Amino acid sequence: MSDQGTAARIAAVAQRIVVEEGADAVSMRRVGEAAGITAMAIYRHYPNREALLRAVADTCARELAGRWQQRPVTGGLVERIDAMLDDFLDFALGSPHLYTFLMLDPWARAKRFPDDFHADEGPFGALVKLVEEGMHVGLLREDDPLEVTLTVTSAAQGLVQHYLGGRVAMKESDFRELCHRTVRRIVDGLAGGIAPISGMS
Repeated sequence: MSDQGTAARIAAVAQRIVVEEGADAVSMRRVGEAAGITAMAIYRHYPNREALLRAVADTCARELAGRWQQRPVTGGLVERIDAMLDDFLDFALGSPHLYTFLMLDPWARAKRFPDDFHADEGPFGALVKLVEEGMHVGLLREDDPLEVTLTVTSAAQGLVQHYLGGRVAMKESDFRELCHRTVRRIVDGLAGGIAPISGMS
């Protein structure tokens, strides 16, 4: 197997461990045993554990961005935001260890707001474009699209963090509805004097 193929296999093993158990369970020895190579052999491809986890994070982010980008662009503003929220909740609640790893664990090279978010190609960037469209057609008041998007995403992420931490006493279907109601309230507030657009009474 080529060096590139070996590196990809190592990263895939580490990713599986992250998904199943979380990033804390990843060690060079553990990954080496699962991949059928020595821990020292891993260092030929990744200089340290952080570099290996960064490769996992980059791969997962690309995969998730690809999935979100495949969603058809249909419906009105709120319907499209709802659809993106469903995608986000499917990911966060379906793969909680991976969600925590990508969204909450500290990283030396983690994206920093605002500089690293201007050219984001993932779900955040897709929502920025949707917010800009809403402002352009007059559904949302003019504002900083990046900060508006941060407002919307932070609310959803905060609710998920409470839910995964056991601080929301709801079954998943009810929690999902809570997330949708919360985001719609924010969107209505961002309309800034325009009639509510979420369809909520």
